[in-house]
Amino acid sequence: MADTLRRLTHTSPFSVLQDKLESWHRDYHVISCDNNLNRCCELIELTAKVQGQLFTILNHTAAEGGHYAGVDTLKTRLLPWLGTCFSMARPVVSDDTSLQLIQDSVEKDRRIRELSASLDSDIQRKDTELCSTRLQLDSMRAELVDTQQELDVTKRESATTLLATEEEILQLKADLRSAHEQVESYQRKMATFIDYERQIRLLKDEVSYLSTDKTVLQERLVRSRSPSPLPRLSRSSIPMRSESPTRAQLTNSSRYARLISRFNDLYAVERLEAQVILQRHIDDVEMVQKVIFIAVVESFKTAKLAYRQFKLRVRKTLSPHFGLEYLEDAAVDYIVRNLDLYDIQASINDVINAMNVNPRISFPPEVDFFLISTLIREMCRVAFAMQTLDPPLDFSFASDGELYNDRKYRRSYDSELTAPLVMYHVWPSLLEGDAVVVKGEAVTRRGAVWSRSRSTSPVRSRSLSPTRSLAFLKKRSLSPGRLRASHL
Repeated sequence: MADTLRRLTHTSPFSVLQDKLESWHRDYHVISCDNNLNRCCELIELTAKVQGQLFTILNHTAAEGGHYAGVDTLKTRLLPWLGTCFSMARPVVSDDTSLQLIQDSVEKDRRIRELSASLDSDIQRKDTELCSTRLQLDSMRAELVDTQQELDVTKRESATTLLATEEEILQLKADLRSAHEQVESYQRKMATFIDYERQIRLLKDEVSYLSTDKTVLQERLVRSRSPSPLPRLSRSSIPMRSESPTRAQLTNSSRYARLISRFNDLYAVERLEAQVILQRHIDDVEMVQKVIFIAVVESFKTAKLAYRQFKLRVRKTLSPHFGLEYLEDAAVDYIVRNLDLYDIQASINDVINAMNVNPRISFPPEVDFFLISTLIREMCRVAFAMQTLDPPLDFSFASDGELYNDRKYRRSYDSELTAPLVMYHVWPSLLEGDAVVVKGEAVTRRGAVWSRSRSTSPVRSRSLSPTRSLAFLKKRSLSPGRLRASHL
């Protein structure tokens, strides 16, 4: 008995039962019904084996106690337990209750038959629907096969067309590349041709000036060799260089045409480049155009002031060598010959300083007006040279909200054609005296604020757009001072 109890203690069957019971409890709602039943049977078998070993221990223990040892315990505990487990329960159902149970059973059988019949009908209906669905599926499969065949044919045709299209695209790209190369070569030739024309004009001006000097010297030489005596005149009574026009007077017409052309180039090229640069930092296109217009106007004003100051210094320098009546021509001639002495960097700094304090400009603090210094530099150079012409060129007065003047401006593409007032200006108009030489550009819109400005008297307009100014130069009437140089 002790060996059996020892083996039972070492094997720990109750611990195994507890582990299996806990594992079954965790997996009860996960595994299937058969697996639950198998686990339950396994626990019953294991419990039966443990009970068999316990009954063996009970038998050996009772034998070791003798015939009468443990009898009371067996009578009071084992036998009543066994009687409780194996006793049969007596029926307690009455006749009425039995009859009711039979009726319930019949009713349940009837319901089961009805449910079975309805289930059969549902199954037959589902089978019919399944057959029709299969037929539809077969027809759709056939249509899918036909569509796939048509798609294959279309793919083959598209591949052939795509190959032809790719060949055409490659050919067009090659043609475009060759056209670009030809355009570049033509542009290089055009630039060279323009340089040649500029050099030819300069050479013609030089030839004209030298020819005039030669003619004057020849006349003086003839007069000096003449046999008839001429009365001697004092040095003060002979006008200095009265018979010899200055270089500024000889080249006035050509410089006029060149400066007008350069002014139009500033509008067409440098202005657009400056606009692209500013649009990287300022999103408002209207403010960008206002900044460029103000830069151009300030550049012209600064260049005019610099010209007057430079001219005063030249007059002061040349005054000991020329009389008062020839000092003006001599000063202008000196400036024309020495335009490179103009301190253009100082003018650029003055323009930028003036723009920094201009209340009409609102821009981000990180934007520096040195970004458009190229436009300012070229505008200052052109404006300075325009002051050497006879008569000099100038900008027309412009203010926001003024009445639109068709003789001085043309409307921008985004203007309202019926608006009477100028919203803001894009490019100034160029004047020669009171006549408009080159039209400016303005934006007209309804709702522009009207502001009082000085009135301009109506004059006859000779305004031109930047694209037509060169054609107009060929038809301009020539003054006596420009006659000889313009016909070279």
